[in-house]
Amino acid sequence: MTSTDSAQQPADAPAKAPAKDPWDLPDVSGLVVGVLGGTGPQGKGLAYRLARAGQKVIIGSRAAERAEAAAEELGHGIEGAENAECARRSDIVIVAVPWEGHGKTLEALREDLVGKLVVDCVNPLGFDKKGAYALKPEEGSAAEQAAALLPDSRVTAAFHHLSAVLLEDPEIDEIDTDVMVLGEVRADVEIVQALAGRIPGMRGIFAGRLRGAHQVEALVANLISVNRRYKAHAGLRVTDV
Repeated sequence: MTSTDSAQQPADAPAKAPAKDPWDLPDVSGLVVGVLGGTGPQGKGLAYRLARAGQKVIIGSRAAERAEAAAEELGHGIEGAENAECARRSDIVIVAVPWEGHGKTLEALREDLVGKLVVDCVNPLGFDKKGAYALKPEEGSAAEQAAALLPDSRVTAAFHHLSAVLLEDPEIDEIDTDVMVLGEVRADVEIVQALAGRIPGMRGIFAGRLRGAHQVEALVANLISVNRRYKAHAGLRVTDV
């Protein structure tokens, strides 16, 4: 008997379950999405696109009045609220705050985000006369900082490479790009993939665990250089997937 034969399973062994289809994603249409930093360009753009696709969206800001004003401007049933209320009322919370306030914002909302699916899309960047460059937080990335600060939340990372200009433009019907999604739990990643797929033209693509978030965040510096040279609003497409 060869070594290959001896390694074969017994005839009465249970059949191995077929591999899960990676495009078999959950229905997320009924989930409420909160956007912390929803009054900034990236947050407003994401809120607008998701609400336009039929998602229930709440914009969060440090000042409820500012959030309410932004929500009224965007329409599509979007509501505005102070950050803590936004977090409490949402099933999925997208973090789109400026990098400078990232840590303090999440620390202040730790209790409000317990049990929530958190999607970090913050890109730690610096700028000098040569252009944009990536910063590396002590934890490794913005997403890993979020995971460290929110031990009782389910932290993922996504939506880093989207142009706020395109997201906010009501004349554009589809956003031609892929969204790289990172996380530790497959079910959570698939929810975020499905959420990205709600926006016409987008796909959510699994791109690894949170330890890989730094290079995804850092790539934004390269896209900024592309955009400046070619007067574009570049995104990403993953081929052969």
